[in-house]
Amino acid sequence: MAKNSVNGKVVLITGAARGIGAGLAERLAAQGAKVALVGIEAKEQQEVADKIGANAHAWEADVTSWDDLERATAGVVEHFGGIDIVIANAGIATSGFVRSVDPAAFEKVIEVDLLGVWRTFRVTLPHVLDRKGYLLAISSLAAITHAPGMANYAAAKAGVEAFCNSFRAEVAHLGVKVGVAHPTWIRTDLVESADKHPVFGKLRTGMPGLLGKTYPLSVALDHLQAGVNKRARTVHVPRWVGGLKLIRAFLPPIIEIGAKGRIKKADAAALVDIQERGAYESSITGQAGRAATKKG
Repeated sequence: MAKNSVNGKVVLITGAARGIGAGLAERLAAQGAKVALVGIEAKEQQEVADKIGANAHAWEADVTSWDDLERATAGVVEHFGGIDIVIANAGIATSGFVRSVDPAAFEKVIEVDLLGVWRTFRVTLPHVLDRKGYLLAISSLAAITHAPGMANYAAAKAGVEAFCNSFRAEVAHLGVKVGVAHPTWIRTDLVESADKHPVFGKLRTGMPGLLGKTYPLSVALDHLQAGVNKRARTVHVPRWVGGLKLIRAFLPPIIEIGAKGRIKKADAAALVDIQERGAYESSITGQAGRAATKKG
């Protein structure tokens, strides 16, 4: 068995009901890993677990809840005997400009995408320490390129990258490795839902060149699976995303120039959409986002 193989390892994945989380669970289980699926969409997660078979089990938990995470983590340890690898994948997004987006939906993205990573890692860390394991957080291209209409998502994902960079140095002497992944636009429910937005879909799909290109889910899974097997420090999906880090100081003004002339019209259209559908409906993106931000 290769030194960093996942065969026989227990891998906890948050947000595993679909997309990247579900795909990674299936692939790692096929390599012999025991996968623990943790998230708020219980029915969908159970379907993924059933598809994988005996090496998978699902736990319903909200990554913004300490109690949920403690309960789920205890369940994983009791069921599988420990935790070797944690993939903090749970994430949501909203569409909207800062001045008009639904405030609750805006803040929920920060809570799930940034604080959810911190809480997931903090709760599971004692078990990962026991096995000198690996923690991987799913950040985004948005941590590097900060597009208008995505202020909360960009802030959360940039925060995830910064968090992991600090955290990595803190636990290296304890034998634990920390990685951060930066996928670009991947064909998932989140991206497809965002692209259907009457205002912000046009902004997203109108991004020039590679910045607007959407890749198949398989591309993300190929890179992430390889990253987990190598316990990689960084995973760029695809590799050109890593190159943008070398010029990130120049990206904000470039994006501002590229957006000039489009934002005024989009801003007005966003206000009309909010008037017609309400700020909440106008903001929500994807099934996971709706489940995480549902009111009442």
